[in-house]
Amino acid sequence: MNLRRLLAVSRKEVLQLRRDRRSMVLAFLLPLLLLLLFGYAISWDVREIATAVWDGDQTPASRALLDAFWASGYFDEVARVGDEAAARAALDRGEASVVLVLPRGFERDLASGETATVQALVDGSDANTATIVLAYARAIVLGYGARVRLEGGRPPLPLTVQSRVWYNEELRSRNMIVPGLVAVIMMIIAAMLTSLTLSREWERGTMEQLASTPVSRAEVVLGKLLPYLAIGMVDVAATSTVGVLLFDVPFRGSVMLLALLSFLFLLGASGIGIFVSAGSKSQLLATQVAMIVSYLPSLLLSGFMFAISSMPAPLRAVTYLIPARYFLVVTRGIFLKGVGIEVLRGEALLMALFAVAGVTLAVVRFKKELE
Repeated sequence: MNLRRLLAVSRKEVLQLRRDRRSMVLAFLLPLLLLLLFGYAISWDVREIATAVWDGDQTPASRALLDAFWASGYFDEVARVGDEAAARAALDRGEASVVLVLPRGFERDLASGETATVQALVDGSDANTATIVLAYARAIVLGYGARVRLEGGRPPLPLTVQSRVWYNEELRSRNMIVPGLVAVIMMIIAAMLTSLTLSREWERGTMEQLASTPVSRAEVVLGKLLPYLAIGMVDVAATSTVGVLLFDVPFRGSVMLLALLSFLFLLGASGIGIFVSAGSKSQLLATQVAMIVSYLPSLLLSGFMFAISSMPAPLRAVTYLIPARYFLVVTRGIFLKGVGIEVLRGEALLMALFAVAGVTLAVVRFKKELE
C-alpha cells in the first residue's frame, strides 16, 4: 500500500466530483431533502380524527363524555347525525373515520348505577389506524367512567393502571422516524454515490489510463472511498443536527460513538457501492443495481417502515442480512436512549465486519484488466 498513490487516486476522484454538479447535489443536498420530506410527511401519530356524533340522549352526561373526546386532542367533530343511515353514509363517503353513538337513556343508566353503553363505529379500511382509534376511544371512556364513579360517591375500581413511557415520553413517531432516517439515508447515499465511481471511468474512457498505472486494486478502491467517506460523515453530522434542531428529537448519547459507528457503516456501504460499480460499465445500470441492493432493502426490511416482528418468517430471516437493520438500532439507541458501547457492542462488531466485508468485496471484484 503506497500512501502517495492512494492520495493521488483520492485527489483524482475529488476533481471528478467537483466537475460533476449532479453528484455534488446528490451528496450534500439530497440527504437533507430526504430528511425534511420524510420527517414532515411520515408520521404514525393518529390525530385530528374526523368524528361524527349520534347523540340520542342529549343530556349533560352525554355532552360531558363528548367533551372528554374533544379535550383529548385526538378527535375532531365534523358532523352530527341522527340515525343509522346518516352514520353509515358519513363512513361510506369518508367524511368521518369514526361515529360515536350515545343511545337514549345514557344519563339515566349512569345515575341508576347500571352499565351505560357507548358505541364507536370505526372505518376499518386502514386496520392500523382503526386499531389506534379504538384504543384512544376505549381509554377516554374508561377515564370518564372512573370520574363518574368518584363523583357519585361509589368506591373506585380495585385496580388502577398508571403508565410511564421511557425514551419517547411524548410518544411522537417523529422521534423514532428521524434517527431511523439517518441510518437509511446513509445507506442509500453511500451506495448510490460510490456506485458511479468505476462505471464513470468506463463511460469516460479513462479506465485504460487507470489500468496502465502502477496503482494496485486496493489503492484504487480505498482512494476512491476516501472522498465519499468524508462526504458521508458531513451528511451524518448535518442530518443529525437538523433532526435535533428542527424536529426537536432528543440526543442523549455520545457524539463520538455515533461518529465511529457511522464511519464503519459508511465504509461498508461505500464498499458495496464500488462492488456494484466494478461490475457495471454504465452509470445508469450501476445506479439501478445500487437502488435494488441498498434502497429497497434498507427502506422495507430494516425495521424502519415496518416492524420486523410482524413480517412473515422468511422475510424476518432475510432482515438479518440487512446492515441498516443494525445501524438503525445504533442511531435510535444513541439518540433516544443514550446507550453506550456496553449496550451496542454487538452492533459495533457487526458494523466492523460489514466495513471489512464491503471493502474486501470491492477489492476482489475490481479488476485492473481491459476486456
